[in-house]
Amino acid sequence: MSGANHNATLTRHATAEFLGTAFLVAGVVGSGIMAEHLAGGNVALALLANTIATGAILVALILTLGSISGAHFNPAVTVSDAMEHGISWIDVPVYCAAQFGGGLLVAVIAHLMFGLPVISLSRHVRTGPAQIFGEVVATFGLLAVIWGCSRLRNDAVPFAVGAYITAAYWFTSSTSFANPAVTVARSTIFASARAVCTPNCTPVEIAAIADFFENFLTTQNSVLRKVSNHRFVRADSFSVMCKTPVKL
Repeated sequence: MSGANHNATLTRHATAEFLGTAFLVAGVVGSGIMAEHLAGGNVALALLANTIATGAILVALILTLGSISGAHFNPAVTVSDAMEHGISWIDVPVYCAAQFGGGLLVAVIAHLMFGLPVISLSRHVRTGPAQIFGEVVATFGLLAVIWGCSRLRNDAVPFAVGAYITAAYWFTSSTSFANPAVTVARSTIFASARAVCTPNCTPVEIAAIADFFENFLTTQNSVLRKVSNHRFVRADSFSVMCKTPVKL
């Protein structure tokens, strides 16, 4: 691919990542604000509403943008995909910048939509070994779900990711941020029912562990899947699989 074509493609991918992460954060933050207003102080009910909205918007966004950029919306997923040679390491900073930028911008927009101060640092600090370990578990599980589905059943990725995050809100001590871009956006902009957790484990470490186990379980890096027209497609990465149009 020529330099001009690569730049044009990277711009398109970065735009998709920016918009996808923006709408994801809008779903997380907006539903959190709405739930807090309507739940009448019932934290469990507010978290449930936040959970459903987050899982639903994840499915919608991955279905919409997966064929363009791979629908990462998460620096941990981007790093993991680069480790699997789905995207070039040179493109990783661009993807991550788009994700962080989209998350921060739309967190501000969400506050404007609900008539709140544009910037308010989160007062719900949650850190410590239990929460950090919860984030490690949540991120490892997310990457394992992504790689397992993308290698064996790519059309299920959007629904599997949405379902996993919906469940992980409830079974992890950190309420499953599992996404550095969302964590940064929420911790610097949004103070709501869900607390902010600042994990100390890098996405590279978690991605490497998840990738090792997925390779071990699937026994091979490339999987031939049969599709409806009786042709076979080879899938080596999450991006390749997500860029294969999903037949509904």
